Amino acid sequence: MDDRAELGGFLRSRRARLRPEDVGLPDYGTVRRVAGLRREELARLAGVSVAHYTRLEQGRGDAVSDEIIDAVAAALRLDADELAYLRAIARRPRPCTVAEDGPELPQSLRYLLRSFEMAPALAVGRHTQIVGWNPLAVAVFGDFAALPEHRRTLTHLLFVEPHLRELHHADWERTAREHVAHLRVLLGRFRGDAALTSHIDAMRELSRDFARLWAEHSVARVRSRSYRLHHPVVGHLTLHGERLTLPDAPSCVGLDLFAAEPGSPSEKALRELANL
Repeated sequence: MDDRAELGGFLRSRRARLRPEDVGLPDYGTVRRVAGLRREELARLAGVSVAHYTRLEQGRGDAVSDEIIDAVAAALRLDADELAYLRAIARRPRPCTVAEDGPELPQSLRYLLRSFEMAPALAVGRHTQIVGWNPLAVAVFGDFAALPEHRRTLTHLLFVEPHLRELHHADWERTAREHVAHLRVLLGRFRGDAALTSHIDAMRELSRDFARLWAEHSVARVRSRSYRLHHPVVGHLTLHGERLTLPDAPSCVGLDLFAAEPGSPSEKALRELANL
């Protein structure tokens, strides 16, 4: 993955989504050669020189100050996740100091996963690798142990494994887009992590859908969300998910937990799966 191309592509994508009338600039009705604002218009809005903005969009973030980066972010109307990402990728990556994944999930986390008897639970690593799960997660999402270790990632499941696409059914596109946007958050958080960049590059080659969504340059941290699943055994299943971020550890950086509304048909379906 080319860092300069990533920075330039991200800025161009954010510039393309703004129209002159959105930011109070006159639009004289002429046909524009590019979507959204021109470089000159964005620089004027940010109060910086065109030369400074051009350096930034060319991927030379080290050539501009933090004040210019923040001014450009404000002009582009970046949200908090996008701003954090821009600040991360605008500078040269430092060597990643996070330790390599250990061979096993810590025993305390394994106990914690198994304690969620009515909630599918996953332990997830830095490049979305699934490093731990409980029995109910297998009953809902499939047998993770049966997958080759290098393909045992949330990204592979969503974009390569047919049964996950069928499970998410009509909600697959939304779920996939949310996942790719969160993967960019991880790219900013773990800048310089060779395993993460290799994972992204491999998925761009492996899946046209992943490459298409990655090219949108969306950035959004996964928070609370709902999944409407079409399960082959229990039928319709609505799960509410939470991703809990953990302090950086050798094997796991987050827990994905899912629950059904109490008293709902989905809770009854989860109980059936748990009893199986």
